[in-house]
Amino acid sequence: MRAAGNHTSLERRVVLPELLDSLPADDPEAVRSRRDLRRLIVLIRHPFHLANALRDLLPAGRRPRLADIGAGDGCVTLNVARRLRKRSGPAEITLVDRKPAVDVNVAMQFAKLHWRARIVQADAFAWLDSRDSSADVISVNLFLHHLSDADLRALFERLAAVTRAFAALEPRRSPFSLFLSRCVRLAGCGRVTAHDAPVSVRAGFTGRELSALWPRLPGWQLCEQQVGLFSHLFIAQQTSLAE
Repeated sequence: MRAAGNHTSLERRVVLPELLDSLPADDPEAVRSRRDLRRLIVLIRHPFHLANALRDLLPAGRRPRLADIGAGDGCVTLNVARRLRKRSGPAEITLVDRKPAVDVNVAMQFAKLHWRARIVQADAFAWLDSRDSSADVISVNLFLHHLSDADLRALFERLAAVTRAFAALEPRRSPFSLFLSRCVRLAGCGRVTAHDAPVSVRAGFTGRELSALWPRLPGWQLCEQQVGLFSHLFIAQQTSLAE
């Protein structure tokens, strides 16, 4: 009966608050949880998968303008930038987060890659509605699962108005992902991460759930698929980029 209940609970998304979102950026538990997340993200190869997705979306022949929403401390974005530098050369990146935690060392590492990094403290919706939100490519990593379907529709409408390509890497909602999310203590993760990991999986995605929420606009091509064992990739791009 317990297994059946777990299966039923994964048939639909359940979005619940995560502890990390309620903590100040400098709270010791928040600092540890971000450290846990960096380690887990490397283990599930998110920088590799996201860089692969972004390579074909970057404009050719000029300095690309990228933005990362929910960038946090910027470490994942920096890892992706290192993988993209041979393809993109110099680039501009805007790191958007309500509670940015980017330290001086991370900013210096972007500069060494000849990437011009700009840190913006703002809510995602407020930034997308601002005058400086335009970018060639916008990406998110473990961000969309925090939002309800109604908020995702509203977010996607704004994204389609300000960018030519969007890529998202999110938790894959599956029994296997849920099982492993309950084992993060074995990887040395703390209390906050142990609470938030299963919550993230239950709020994750499967099938073409994100494609169904993207606005029905002409000229857009959507791709949605599983990548790796635990992750869900969504790409929306204008068809001129896909040709």
